[in-house]
Parts: sequence; structure tokens; C-alpha cells
Amino acid sequence: MGAREGKLNAYKVTDTGTKTLTEQIVKFVKDAAQLYTDEWLGYNKVAKMYDHAFVNHGAREYVIDDVYTHTIEGFGAGLKRGVLGIYHSWSKKYLQDYVDKFDFRYNTRSMADNDRFNLL
Repeated sequence: MGAREGKLNAYKVTDTGTKTLTEQIVKFVKDAAQLYTDEWLGYNKVAKMYDHAFVNHGAREYVIDDVYTHTIEGFGAGLKRGVLGIYHSWSKKYLQDYVDKFDFRYNTRSMADNDRFNLL
């Protein structure tokens, strides 16, 4: 989950079903947040709880005014590149550790390297 111009937080989940993702969204997303998603029907329940808008990728719709999912999709693409290009595979035991590393990189992307190292 990520906020535009803000921090991103990613968490390992047991599955990507409606129940699991709804629980995660309710747990980590503030009530007053605007929720922008794609058209997946699994978001229907949580859409009733938030100011929700979506883009329909299936209909080749990627941006409607300020509604888009590029931010989180870009993070996901970087995460996948990390698996394939750097580590080649991740064990489930350490999956959250890898995800945390990419969270840190993403959230400190505008910092100079020495400032980033000072945070460690």
C-alpha cells in the first residue's frame, strides 16, 4: 500500500483473496484515505468503506484524472526485478525481510546514499 508523494508499506500475505486483502486495507489504510485500485471485483467490499475510484485495465483504461495505479505497479515491478535479477529466488521464511528491504529503498529513493546509510 502506498501513498502518492508519501511512504509505501508492503506486507507478505497468505493469499490475495478478498477477505485477506480487505483485512489488510482496513488495518493499514486510514478511514479518510482515497483508495485507487484497478477493476478487480475483490475490492468491491472495501470500496464501500472508503472514497474509492478505479481504473479498468481490462478496457485499456489506465488513467482517469488523478486516478491511476502506476505508483504501486512500479513498486511491484521493482520487487519482481529484485527476485529475478538479484536473488533469483526468495524463501518464504525470509520473504518479509526482502520486502522490507525494497520498502526501505523505495521510501528513501530521493535521499543521497550517505544519508540513507545514516538511517541504518
